[in-house]
Amino acid sequence: MTIDRQALGFGVGALASYASDPWTTRGRLFPESISPTRSDFQRDRDRIVHTTAFRRLKHKTQVFIAADGDHYRTRLTHTIEVAQIARALARALKLDEDLAEGVALVHDFGHTPFGHTGEDALHAVLEPYGGFDHNAQSLRIVTKLERRYAEFDGLNLTWESLEGLVKHNGPLIGKDGQGTRGPVPQPILDYCAIHDLELDSHASLEAQVAAIADDIAYNTHDIDDGLRSGYLKFEMLEDIPFLADLMKEVRDLYPGLEASRFTHEIMRRQITRMVEDVIGVAQGHLRDRRPESVTDIRKAGITFASFSDELSVTDKAIKKLLFTQIYRHPDIMRIRAGAAQIVTDLYTAFMAEPKEMQSHYWYDTIHMMPEHVKARHVGDYLAGMTDTYAIAAHRRLFDHTPDLR
Repeated sequence: MTIDRQALGFGVGALASYASDPWTTRGRLFPESISPTRSDFQRDRDRIVHTTAFRRLKHKTQVFIAADGDHYRTRLTHTIEVAQIARALARALKLDEDLAEGVALVHDFGHTPFGHTGEDALHAVLEPYGGFDHNAQSLRIVTKLERRYAEFDGLNLTWESLEGLVKHNGPLIGKDGQGTRGPVPQPILDYCAIHDLELDSHASLEAQVAAIADDIAYNTHDIDDGLRSGYLKFEMLEDIPFLADLMKEVRDLYPGLEASRFTHEIMRRQITRMVEDVIGVAQGHLRDRRPESVTDIRKAGITFASFSDELSVTDKAIKKLLFTQIYRHPDIMRIRAGAAQIVTDLYTAFMAEPKEMQSHYWYDTIHMMPEHVKARHVGDYLAGMTDTYAIAAHRRLFDHTPDLR
């Protein structure tokens, strides 16, 4: 995909007309005075970074449990990589970098311990009460569960940041009024009843680049971690022409390069090619649609920041490789089963005796709550746990805890 280099942003000059303007934000649910030194989107990003939820990401699984080694990605390092790519895309397209970074930094707040395994297990036990969705949980965290400020619960983020968090992967409600990816989680509907995030439209382009940055980051670093773990071999990458071409390029330039440097040279090229592809696609859509405002972006009915058709095929092939060789590898499946047991056991124990949730601020009143409210509170507590905390809690309550190595 050809890039218009004359149209690239390099961090200087005015933002594009279709960028989100922090000085004309739709504001916050609870009005606040304007900062003399930071835009509202800067303040949002800073609030996100200073949360307990952000700090917890350092001990939450991305793919490999922390006990497997110190060099594998965690949910925190993944988030930082996403934010870096999102900023690069935002700068190139002359968008508000602070909003793009904020959406990237907050997008995984709702993830449970043990990655998607923990989410699946928590969804299963909460299914009678509406289930569990990590995106909806992220919204609960930033609008309710983080209790830091004297005047409101949550972080009181701007409308644009909340929109980006909820809709970075596209509209949640289609033209037929139905959920685009199944029923819209109730926590999102409940919040939109008081602060409408317009679930039937696309989000800003800043949110869109944060979403595609997520794909670029994990497509790359899951390969890196897979090679480090031994679940992936270089020969397996040869089956994907895009990766085979990158490996040939590195071999031709650096014959006999040691494996670790060889891997890094492939990965940095992969990120670069994917970022440049997205920039080219977005510029093409922008030329065709000629949006004059962020409202035009929302109403266009398309995703501006996406892969080209050619790279979309590569994206699917990489995901299939990761799924078959890593995510569904027998060793990983054994670990996943143990992690799911830990989450399920803890939910059962906390529902039976809420006081076992030590140090939790509301357990003195939980016995008076209706069952569905109690279940949601237990779910909030479990979702907030890190891997290490969940394992320690299980060891405290049970005679045997699964070995996740």
